[in-house]
Amino acid sequence: MGEVAAESRPPERRLIARACGAVLLSTAVVTGLWGCGGDLGERIVDCEAHGGVEPFCGFSNPEDLAYFGPSGSLIVSQFGSLDGSRPGNLVSFLPGDPRPTVLYPLADADAPEIGWGQADCPGPPGPEFSPHGLDLIQRGDGRHALLVINHGGRESVEYFEVDPEAVGAARLSWRGCVMMPEPLFLNDLVALGDGGFWATHMYPRDAEMSSVLKALFGTDTGWVVEWRPQSGFAEVPGTRAPMPNGIARCAEERHVYLNAYFGSEVRRIDVESGEVLARVAVPHPDNLTWAKDGRLLVASHRAGLRQIASCRDVRHGTCAVAFSILALDPEDLTSEILLERDDVPTGAVSVALQVDEHIWLGTFAGDRVARMAYVAHD
Repeated sequence: MGEVAAESRPPERRLIARACGAVLLSTAVVTGLWGCGGDLGERIVDCEAHGGVEPFCGFSNPEDLAYFGPSGSLIVSQFGSLDGSRPGNLVSFLPGDPRPTVLYPLADADAPEIGWGQADCPGPPGPEFSPHGLDLIQRGDGRHALLVINHGGRESVEYFEVDPEAVGAARLSWRGCVMMPEPLFLNDLVALGDGGFWATHMYPRDAEMSSVLKALFGTDTGWVVEWRPQSGFAEVPGTRAPMPNGIARCAEERHVYLNAYFGSEVRRIDVESGEVLARVAVPHPDNLTWAKDGRLLVASHRAGLRQIASCRDVRHGTCAVAFSILALDPEDLTSEILLERDDVPTGAVSVALQVDEHIWLGTFAGDRVARMAYVAHD
């Protein structure tokens, strides 16, 4: 499949001044990297379909997406901030809805339940809750679990149960958590069949500036961390990389797919031996998801760090950082570009998720999700 067909009218774009920003890491990091300057960053404010991409506005940094089949709805992680200074939330969305429905946090708190996370979870997250990566899995007992990385108030993985009987918007109940020990600082995760998870540890929480500088020069700053209910925490062999970001796994949990964001590479790794079985160059790869044809979808940022830094303060519209959507063969990681255009009504895309005959796009800096047609691989 080639690129999405062109349309004649490009989206409206406006320039906005950028203050001291971050590479979506922290103000301190980018201040150290770039200083405080007067750079201009583009944003997209048009909310009309262009170039085969249809936007749905009314969101707040919809950084990661999952699809819950029983309710037919998207579950969206509305990112606040990495340092927890701005809260976010989880919302549900159906294309016919006028606006997303808040799922969490809500006024009523739920009680923890044995078998969902660690036994000594201290209770539900507070109003500072700031979600990041998420993943859905159906447990062995048939119940549906949503695992979510949280930076607000604590560094944790939160466990939610998704009600399959809910009509329209999904319905969540908080069930438990796993608290992260120092220095773990997470980005994305995949749920495992025994109730555990693999998650990408980007770099130490207390060494942001030095870690980003090291990662820019190709030094490994983090790894994939494993948590199991019976054995606790471990490092997955062979997964050290310059700022690990998106992650996926094969069904048998034998291989992990890892995005090295500052390494501009996607890797397929044997989790027992730590051997890198395949690798492919992808500029700044963000999140990974599985397409129905068995390939991996990856969102890639085609921009310099100064441009990415300009996304920090977008409050209306969406950041116009150029992006690509690629499909990767799961064996050798050979890639096909599905979308690589600069005139579509979204930018700074962090995730691409197939639902039926469409790919849904989320962004780490903007007010919209979007969708495009997906043609299956022959």
